[in-house]
Amino acid sequence: MGNRLSKIYTKTGDDGTTGLGDGTRVAKDSARVAAYGTVDEANSAIGVLLATPLPGPQGEAIATLLTTIQHQLFDLGGELCIPGHAAIQESDVEALERHLDAFNDPLPPLKDFILPGGGEAAARCHLARTIVRRAERETVTLARHDAVRAEAIRYLNRLSDLLFVLARVLARESGHGEVLWKHERRK
Repeated sequence: MGNRLSKIYTKTGDDGTTGLGDGTRVAKDSARVAAYGTVDEANSAIGVLLATPLPGPQGEAIATLLTTIQHQLFDLGGELCIPGHAAIQESDVEALERHLDAFNDPLPPLKDFILPGGGEAAARCHLARTIVRRAERETVTLARHDAVRAEAIRYLNRLSDLLFVLARVLARESGHGEVLWKHERRK
C-alpha cells in the first residue's frame, strides 16, 4: 500500500497548487482537479444517500450496489488524479448497464418528466445523479485538452442513468411515488 497520511496539512497548497498522484503540481482550479474533485463530491453524495434508510425489499441490494460504486468512484478519482493511470474497465461500465436494465425493466415507461423528490432517499439519489452529471461534464472538459480514457466518461454517463432509475425505484418503494412535472400547470 502507498503512503499513509500522518499529517493532514502540508502547507504546500498555500500557493494555489496541488499535487497530482504522479507528483506533478497543478493549479487547484485546473480541469483535472475539477474533474476528480467532482467525482469525490459525487462519492460523498452517495455516502449521504447511504446514510438514510433505503426503503423497500430492494433497499439492501441498492445499498450493496451503491457501496461497490463508491469504491469504483474512488478508483476513478485516482485514475483522473494520475495522468495515464487506468482503473475503470469496460467490464465496470457493462456491470452498470446490467444493473440499470435489471432495475429499469420492471418500472412503467416514462410519459412525463420527473422532478427530484419522491421521499428522502429518492431525493438524495437525484442529488447524487446531478453531481455525477457534473463530474461527467468536467471530465469531458478535461478530455478536450488532456488524455482521458473513454471508459471513465462512459462510466460516469451510465452511473448517472443508473442513479436516475434507482431514484425512481426508491420513490416508488418509499410510498411517496414519483413527482411528475406538470407542464400544463400554467394554463
